[in-house]
Amino acid sequence: QVQLVESGGGQVQAGGSLRLSCAASGRTFSSYAMGWFRQAPGKEREFVVASSRSGGSTLYADSVKGRFTISSDNAKNTVYLQMNSLKPEDTAVYYCAAAKAVFDSWVGRRADEYEYWGQGTQVTVSS
Repeated sequence: QVQLVESGGGQVQAGGSLRLSCAASGRTFSSYAMGWFRQAPGKEREFVVASSRSGGSTLYADSVKGRFTISSDNAKNTVYLQMNSLKPEDTAVYYCAAAKAVFDSWVGRRADEYEYWGQGTQVTVSS
């Protein structure tokens, strides 16, 4: 079992930045590929970014490429999402997710590939 707790959400003006954190507890953090997804009101949950358990492979949604960065601190069992140049369309509840990875390089972009989810943190970007 892995427990995930997100933090760092809030309200920011367009062009601003936020850093989300996802603290993991339970099984060995380094065994899991980590992802961030988001869900806006009335829309389906969508992929944002994911990183392999080794950190060597990452995938970004086209909509956030060049603006968002995923990183991790294995000593703290925490993964971060740095979000810069935020836009109103980035407004959503952001979820952290973990997937037990067989291979160091595996990284997935589908929500059904991830077994564990946090409770979500709200990000609101005003124009």
